[in-house]
Amino acid sequence: MPMTLKVYEVNRTGTVRVLREETEVTPFEKPEASHDFPACECATCAEGAA
Repeated sequence: MPMTLKVYEVNRTGTVRVLREETEVTPFEKPEASHDFPACECATCAEGAA
């Protein structure tokens, strides 16, 4: 069963900025059982400058 996802941010004054338009996604059949966050994939961390 697909669902939709929209990513946005709201600043402290209430202004909303859309980061990713609404798109259809398919959830995992069985999510991984873990309490750990995945490794960061941002450009800064990928370059090793944490």
